[in-house]
Amino acid sequence: MKLQRHGAIACLALTAVLGLSACGSDNNESTGTSASGSAAVVDCGKGTLNAQGSSAQKNAMAEWIKAYQQKCAGTTINYEPTGSGAGIQAFIAGTADFAGSDSALKPEEQPQADAKCSGGQALNLPMVIGPVAVVYNVTGADNLQFTPATLAKIFAGKVTKWDDPAIKADNPDAKLPSTAIQAVHRSDESGTTDNFTKYLSKTAESDWTFGNAKAWKAPGGVGAAKSDGVASKVKSTDGTISYVEWSYAENGGLKKAKIKNGAGEFTELTAESAGKTIAGAKIEGQGNDLKMSIDYKTTEAGAYPIVLVTYEIVCSKGLAADKLPLVKGLLGHAASAEGQQDLVELGYAPLPDSVRAKVETAVKSLS
Repeated sequence: MKLQRHGAIACLALTAVLGLSACGSDNNESTGTSASGSAAVVDCGKGTLNAQGSSAQKNAMAEWIKAYQQKCAGTTINYEPTGSGAGIQAFIAGTADFAGSDSALKPEEQPQADAKCSGGQALNLPMVIGPVAVVYNVTGADNLQFTPATLAKIFAGKVTKWDDPAIKADNPDAKLPSTAIQAVHRSDESGTTDNFTKYLSKTAESDWTFGNAKAWKAPGGVGAAKSDGVASKVKSTDGTISYVEWSYAENGGLKKAKIKNGAGEFTELTAESAGKTIAGAKIEGQGNDLKMSIDYKTTEAGAYPIVLVTYEIVCSKGLAADKLPLVKGLLGHAASAEGQQDLVELGYAPLPDSVRAKVETAVKSLS
């Protein structure tokens, strides 16, 4: 179910997603109509695709698949939200035609993934921006806000009660009970965990000493499987706090905390505030590999600092002849202005157009 349109999301969509594009190929084409009323050409393949990975992009992928299959008869596309780590391993094992991941391939994963791409390499293609919300369920406490140091202490197990002085210092006007804190983390390997722990390690070095990884490394806390499980646990359990993609926080009606950014402001999560951090992200990859680096310490006024880029991991070359048209068609639609704008009511922020154009070029080059 689509979320009610937020004005800020619509605003960001208009500024970040400009124009339409078409991917040309020798395959069948179907013409649809974009939100702007312009014709959008979609490359249509036939057959079946199997992909898996990031649960953060589950709702985005469902929207893209639905739209693509409506325009392209004779296609079956399966996407299983097994988590980023499982998706990458399935890609490496050859059981996924592409993988969704909330973090780019690690140096040790890259050669294994490249080995599956005859004559090519595995590309990291950013496909959607997923702001990460810090969500909580504390009876009587509303409008909470946190510094990076306090968040790090909570998730490291150093702050264990809701009325701890560190939380009081961040929230001097809040009614904080003495309830024990249950810090909920992903029990499966997750790119969301990788991004959240990277944020903690970059912004609260002295309080977070566990580095970053897809697997949760800190002791204590409570594990829950996948994004759905995290959101459900927080919604149903008093005293909880966790991290989850914005779309799941919105769908679950969860309370979202303001986060202190590098400019010293406690900032609410909106499409506009997330977009300010996205605008400062840099592309680290070479050529059509579009791995991005996010500045979690952004000093941009009004920026919400915890955002993730969710990628599609796909072979630049070596795709099976019967899979290539489908992969190019689906990912070409996802990277189009139309495909990006389709997500703005689902709790995602569209790619800045400068990045989106690079992704389209990379998808066109797949062979």
